[in-house]
Amino acid sequence: MTSDSDTVLGLSASRCWHAVRLIQGLLALVVGYALFTLEFGLVVNAAIPLAVTFLPALVRREFEYEMGAGLALWIATAAFLHAVGALGPYELFGWYDSITHTVSATLVAGVGYAVVDALDQSAESVDVPGEFRFVFILVFVLAFGVLWEIGEFASAGLASVVGGEPVLAQYGTNDIVFDLLYNAVGALLVAVWGTGYFDGVAGLVGRRFGRTRDPP
Repeated sequence: MTSDSDTVLGLSASRCWHAVRLIQGLLALVVGYALFTLEFGLVVNAAIPLAVTFLPALVRREFEYEMGAGLALWIATAAFLHAVGALGPYELFGWYDSITHTVSATLVAGVGYAVVDALDQSAESVDVPGEFRFVFILVFVLAFGVLWEIGEFASAGLASVVGGEPVLAQYGTNDIVFDLLYNAVGALLVAVWGTGYFDGVAGLVGRRFGRTRDPP
C-alpha cells in the first residue's frame, strides 16, 4: 500500500530508488573512512544519517506501508547533505548550513503536517481548519529547531568537559538566528506546496491513533 508521491523533480520511481541506494553506498563509505581515521564526530554524523535512509524500509517492514520513492529520496538527500557537511563544507561555506537546515526543515514540517492531519482525520471531536494547520507546521518546525540549537550547545559543552570535538557544531548567536530563519523557509515550502508528499504518512499515523474518520 502506498499513497505518497512516487516521483520528485521529474524522476521516475525506479530512478529515485536507484538514487537512494547510491546515497546509502556513499554514506557507508563515509562511515568507513571515519572509522578508519578514528574521527568519532564524523562517525556519528555519517552513521545516523545512513540509518535514517533506511526509514522507508523500516516502515514497510513494521507497518506494511510502502513509502513513495520521491519521499524516500527526499529523506536520503537531507541525510546525505548533513553527512557531507560534517566533512568540511559546514566550516568552509557559510551558505551550506542554510541549505541543510532548509532541506531538513521540510522533512520536520512534513512530520508536523502528518501529525495534525492524522489527529483531524482520526478524532470525531477534532476539526482542524487549514489556517491552523499552516500555523501548526510553522510552530512545530521552529520548536524542533530550538531543540536542535539546544542540542548543539549541549554538544559543545560536553566536548569542553570531556575533550575532543563536539558532535554538533555551533557557530554563535548569528548562526542560531539564520538557522531558525531557514528552518522557517523550509516549513513554509511544505505548508504551501509540499503537503501532498506526506498524505500517506498522515494516513498511517491516523491508523495508529485509531479509526480514521469517514469523510463527509
